[in-house]
Amino acid sequence: MKRMIVASTSTLYGGGYLEYLMPELNHLFEAKKELVFIPYARPGGISYDEYTGRVKKALKDLNLEITGIHEYTDAREGISNAGALFVGGGNTFVLMDQLCKESLLPIIREKVLSGTPYLGTSAGSNITGPTVMTTNDMPIVHPPTLLSLNLQPFNINPHYLDPEPGSMHQGETRETRIKEFHTCNNETVLGLREGSWLEVSDHKILLKGSLSCRVFKQGCAPYEIDSGKDLMIEV
Repeated sequence: MKRMIVASTSTLYGGGYLEYLMPELNHLFEAKKELVFIPYARPGGISYDEYTGRVKKALKDLNLEITGIHEYTDAREGISNAGALFVGGGNTFVLMDQLCKESLLPIIREKVLSGTPYLGTSAGSNITGPTVMTTNDMPIVHPPTLLSLNLQPFNINPHYLDPEPGSMHQGETRETRIKEFHTCNNETVLGLREGSWLEVSDHKILLKGSLSCRVFKQGCAPYEIDSGKDLMIEV
């Protein structure tokens, strides 16, 4: 049975790393002893060890044995033996490039479909859709593919921002960028606002948090879906 938390962000303003998600993570990781963390996205270019240490500190009360995937001689073996998985945020292209180099995408997909709990934040959420083509990140490396895990039927745009009324900014909005995406691609895109996450199981994708999400479909006007709704029905 598929079990995932797919979050827009790891940290809310004024809160600690993963703090707002802790009630959900207690449930997601219950009865699990080992978690494998994938630090490949490297936010701000931090080291794998530093990123893994941040996760260990944040999740210390869950009594998990946390290991960074980079600590394994064979990364594929590390994924295969994982009791739970967490893919952290950062740069989605850097993440995808390393996952492809290690041939991990099909193994992660198989693990999640077989019931291994999965937590993704930001870039780690981007890779749960069909492609990562709606990320906000700069393509500072060139992964061999933009096709990702395809564990849910729409792309994610994490950290989704609405246009500010009266703003002097003349650049493209997130909505404009997603409209550009739909001139060449037909995947539905979910604009996931800060503090929102998806609780994913085999037959349900529940929007959680206090905010609605914005849905973009090729050839259609964008629309909102309220928190608590099942996106398998609403999208």
